[in-house]
Amino acid sequence: MEGELRIEIRSDADVVRARQSGRALAQRCGFTGSDVVFIATAISEIARNIIVYAVEGEMLMQPVEADGRKGMVVVARDEGPGVADLRLALQDGYSTGNGLGLGLPGTRRLMDDFEIVSEAGRGTTVTMGKWLS
Repeated sequence: MEGELRIEIRSDADVVRARQSGRALAQRCGFTGSDVVFIATAISEIARNIIVYAVEGEMLMQPVEADGRKGMVVVARDEGPGVADLRLALQDGYSTGNGLGLGLPGTRRLMDDFEIVSEAGRGTTVTMGKWLS
């Protein structure tokens, strides 16, 4: 499908732009109601993590079709310090910052597909997808 969006994440304004662009793309993909909110929230959470932990990165968002299903995939990448302990980072309540520790585990619950790959000193890539019911 057409319509890939690439958004540089370097400031709070970019986080807002990513959220708004993701919401608009989700609607174009056919998502409605709470699914649009879930997608926009997941994008916002991951973009915020880029700012807080890696300073800058990028998000790619695109409609997808696979196995007769339609949906949307978001890939967030940064070249920050990486996540020291992924298992711990995906537990509710764990945070290395001042947050509540709900960002990564909460985002994983909001989306249908969620994968995080991180390497110390080389950065993190989060790939998440949502499928139309």
